[in-house]
Amino acid sequence: MGFERVNISKLTAAIIGLTIIVIAAGGVIRIYDAGESCPDWPTCFGTWGFDVSEEDQQEWFEENPDEIDSRGSWHTYTSFQIFTEWIHRLLAGTLLGPLVLLNWWIIRKDEELVGEVELASLVSVILILWQGFLGYVTVRMDNLHWSVALHLSSALLFLMSLIWIWLATVRDKEEIPDWIAFDPILARRWKNRVILLSFGTFISLFVGVFVSTTPGANQGCGVLGFPNSWPLCNSSLLETITDYEAQSQIIHRIIVGLVGLILVFTCYIIWKESRDEEYGSLLCKWIWSATILYLLNMGLGGLYVLSAKLEGFEITYFELLSLIHLMIGSLTFIILTTLLLAVNRVTLFEKKYLVPDNSSQ
Repeated sequence: MGFERVNISKLTAAIIGLTIIVIAAGGVIRIYDAGESCPDWPTCFGTWGFDVSEEDQQEWFEENPDEIDSRGSWHTYTSFQIFTEWIHRLLAGTLLGPLVLLNWWIIRKDEELVGEVELASLVSVILILWQGFLGYVTVRMDNLHWSVALHLSSALLFLMSLIWIWLATVRDKEEIPDWIAFDPILARRWKNRVILLSFGTFISLFVGVFVSTTPGANQGCGVLGFPNSWPLCNSSLLETITDYEAQSQIIHRIIVGLVGLILVFTCYIIWKESRDEEYGSLLCKWIWSATILYLLNMGLGGLYVLSAKLEGFEITYFELLSLIHLMIGSLTFIILTTLLLAVNRVTLFEKKYLVPDNSSQ
């Protein structure tokens, strides 16, 4: 089948889906504490597989003392932990990367797509290469908190570039779907506001990953249960911050709380402004959906903290809750950034195709 028969929007949508799976796999690695389960890169204990026995791991550490785990040479990993890191690398390196390059190549050959789509696809190629480099850095830095947070942040930016490609493609093909057919006037008015909301959720995510990968930070507000550990922090409404790393949880809570208040206030504003608009209700639904998810995730974050005190709360559920918390936070960011890019596409589409005819005036 020739490249000219490939549907770019469908291929890009498939790559977006795969990217979400890769991000979820990265979350599984984090919650199962398997970030260092493959101490070398791109191989894993010098092999291309994941079934490495404890004896083979210790032997490899003896032969490579510079690669000893941050927990010590005695620390080993289960085959499942190694598999989570291995499958994450496999999906990213052998599937996602080549598909991004293929997508870029096909877009270059499609004469119907203008320069913006080509630019977006080039950005996606640069970001996937950068993401691979950050994966290497994360391994070399033994999953230091800032490296993991940067790795996830870069993955979300890469996902944004893919959404940009998809939206620009459907615009050039004049196939804008109804679910992003926003009122152009309302879209222009809300563009800067959506930028602020997207940036706020991005910062919340970044600091949240920093907390989850900093030793002891998850217990930074204590494990005393409700309300002393959450919504309070060590029985205080707002304790003094003296160590930004150790107390990163309270910083995360402050940021999350502020962004949450802004989102709730924004819901009221968009409802008030758009109730009489023909398409205003669509933009309102997007922002309300993101806000509901964000508030739900705030509750899950509180449950995550309180679960340390819950009797009978098994570690498996604790880890699953952490993963759900990460994915809902990422989904909220994706909704708002998709909204931002879609609003921008609508305004550009209006300028290109809906220029008013002034000949009769």
